[in-house]
Amino acid sequence: MIEVLVYKTNVDSKKSATYLKPFLDDLLTGSKWNFDLEDCDKVLRVENDGSISKKIIALLKEKGFLCEELEN
Repeated sequence: MIEVLVYKTNVDSKKSATYLKPFLDDLLTGSKWNFDLEDCDKVLRVENDGSISKKIIALLKEKGFLCEELEN
């Protein structure tokens, strides 16, 4: 079952999103994801069929960014 996960981040530029792209692509193989840099929470949306939330949060924190899951 595909679920949409939504995260609040501090990724505020295309440059930062581009920097994170290869890392997210590797982690989220076969998943759709995108940053909404216009949203006040700079959200990262991920369509995924598995339990990967902790890995996403850990990856962004490892790269120096804030990341916390928003409740649906």
